[in-house]
Amino acid sequence: MKSGTIRSVVNANWFTVAPGIWGLRDAFVNVYFIHNAVEKKWILVDAGLKRTASKIKQLADSLFWPESTPAAIILTHGHFDHVGSVLELAREWDVPVFAHLMELPYLSGLSAYPPPDPWAGGGLMSVVSPAFPKGPINISDHIQLLPDDGSLPFLPDWKYIHTPGHSPGHISLFRKRDKVLLAGDAVVTTRQESVWSVMMQTRVLTGPPRYFTCDWKAAARSVKALAALEPETVATGHGQPMKGEQMRKMLHKLAENFRELAVPSHGRYSREAAITDAGGVTYVPRQVSRITPGVAVAAGVAVLALTAWLVYQGRKSNVLAS
Repeated sequence: MKSGTIRSVVNANWFTVAPGIWGLRDAFVNVYFIHNAVEKKWILVDAGLKRTASKIKQLADSLFWPESTPAAIILTHGHFDHVGSVLELAREWDVPVFAHLMELPYLSGLSAYPPPDPWAGGGLMSVVSPAFPKGPINISDHIQLLPDDGSLPFLPDWKYIHTPGHSPGHISLFRKRDKVLLAGDAVVTTRQESVWSVMMQTRVLTGPPRYFTCDWKAAARSVKALAALEPETVATGHGQPMKGEQMRKMLHKLAENFRELAVPSHGRYSREAAITDAGGVTYVPRQVSRITPGVAVAAGVAVLALTAWLVYQGRKSNVLAS
């Protein structure tokens, strides 16, 4: 790491996950950097918010200079907070972006995701979720499909697991030799529906963020698949990394009691999933309830509060990095 930039990088909320793996938190979402020391290449996993590009480039320059351009970008899925900077970075770096086949419609302009579920419960992030972008974006000039065999380009020690539910083509990444799991949003380590938990980064292993999860049966199967890996370290799209036996107990408890612990009682997709195929969304269940004026006002206030917090976080990062 270049010593001249250590101070600004530290202030940008970066953290070490395991040897050769680093994370960067921007506001409420994480991106990850994986180094292939043998080939002297690195991979970016996810691309954060639209404002995250400069922070990603700054940390990459500090970690990998002079090899500051990655070999590729790998997307766990295409929700707005994981692809915000992907087009800017792919164009600037001129690198491929890899994703699962079932995620392709939302990354090539073919289909928007199923609507967010403000009735999923858990906190204000769910209430304001209809204001979040639901796509699609179009990065078809850069997108490439992941191999069918579970291998990951440029990462021979890793494999990916298709973990649908939160999104149709969601994937998680696993390094077998030390059992490091980059879960994406298949599970997360904070209560992402709660603004308070997001701000405080309260550490707890939970199911995928409720407001964007459109197939809860698939999500349950995905969590069981991840628990079967018996990971030693879990790093997710939201929250801080968790390690060790206590984490595994929480993961198995979540897998075994998924409906009680993760599935909303009255959410739009709680009893009936959205239906998707390789072309995008083909069916969406009816909304469970109409938004009343009181709920609309509360949502508006929540949007303003969340926006103010995000602006503050952005200004804080800029001041600390200067």
